[in-house]
Amino acid sequence: MELLLIEDNSRISEFVIKGLEESGFAVVLADNGVEARRLIGQKEWDLILLDIMLPDIDGIELLQYTRYKKIQTPILVISALGDPDDKIKALDYGADDYLTKPFLLRELIAHINALTRRAKLKYDESSDILECDNLKIYLDRHRVERGGKEIRLTLQEFKLLRLLIENENKVLSRTQILDTVWGVNYDTNTNVVDVYISYLRNKIDTEGYTKLIKTIKGRGYMIQSQE
Repeated sequence: MELLLIEDNSRISEFVIKGLEESGFAVVLADNGVEARRLIGQKEWDLILLDIMLPDIDGIELLQYTRYKKIQTPILVISALGDPDDKIKALDYGADDYLTKPFLLRELIAHINALTRRAKLKYDESSDILECDNLKIYLDRHRVERGGKEIRLTLQEFKLLRLLIENENKVLSRTQILDTVWGVNYDTNTNVVDVYISYLRNKIDTEGYTKLIKTIKGRGYMIQSQE
């Protein structure tokens, strides 16, 4: 498990890194907000340990940045600010847990373990769900919803929509779609892809909703949520 520690106090960071590494965790340190912001977007972390009071970009700003970028990594705030209002503010801005300094190492590890268990449970519960904007596909039930309302699709429409969402923001050629949804031996001169894209649009991109299915001229189709 790889953790990102964002802490500018060298005494605290040395204590935390030593204790966590002895307990089997890998820890990368960012001792300022600018470096932290770069590392947050650089890779997928298992957990982020975040101090609030940093010399440049403070922890609340980093929380906002992380969640704005739709990075759902669990974040444990570690702060000397122990007032309930400070805790509430951090949680409201996207923190998953809050630990007040000073703390015992075993207390920190207990919080880390609890957060990772919660994250794994959440992943397991949602792993059969694909999402794009307010569109959801429940793979185990072959159910599609948009804005909470069920959309009835045929098997081929469902397979096509699933392929598009699994490749969100990627352009898929008609040949790629044909090979995956209808099989490699299907007639490549057919317009079946265009027809089924039209079917999907009539059911998915209805009036009042953001148009998700895009035509990329000369290349194919893609699904893309509104940024």
